[in-house]
Amino acid sequence: MFNIGDLVIYSAHGICKINDICEKTFSGITKKYYVLHPMDNKHHLTISIPVNNDKVAMLDLIHKDEAHEILESFKYPGVEWYDKPNIRLHLYSDILNTGERKVIAKVINTLMRKQIDAELHDKKLNEQDRKLMINSQNILFKELAISLNTSYEEINEMVIRLIKGIN
Repeated sequence: MFNIGDLVIYSAHGICKINDICEKTFSGITKKYYVLHPMDNKHHLTISIPVNNDKVAMLDLIHKDEAHEILESFKYPGVEWYDKPNIRLHLYSDILNTGERKVIAKVINTLMRKQIDAELHDKKLNEQDRKLMINSQNILFKELAISLNTSYEEINEMVIRLIKGIN
């Protein structure tokens, strides 16, 4: 069980803060709910999730040791590249939806490497690949930044250096 003030990862909303745990009644059924607010709360979104719901995936933020392991993984190739964009999107989306940060990092790694390579040849990354990369980077890199007490920008620069083999 999480507590008020905890930071969690919740689906595509990314890092959320639990601002309250309260009882709510819907259709005559009263349940205990977490009340979350995404940290990037541009739209003042409030999310209510039943506390005892197995279908809802809320994850603890990663610890410092795991964050360092994830960063180190960017020194090595990521996941397999599929030439057909629709197959690639489907397979990579399935991986991202698992919530497994180490595997998510491998997908981001592959997409970043493809973007760097495209830019070297004055080309651009496929738009759906770019969106997938940016959305997953936003969540994972912000989580790494919090775990390592740094900024998103610093994590992004660190990852680019690791991919390029620059210390």
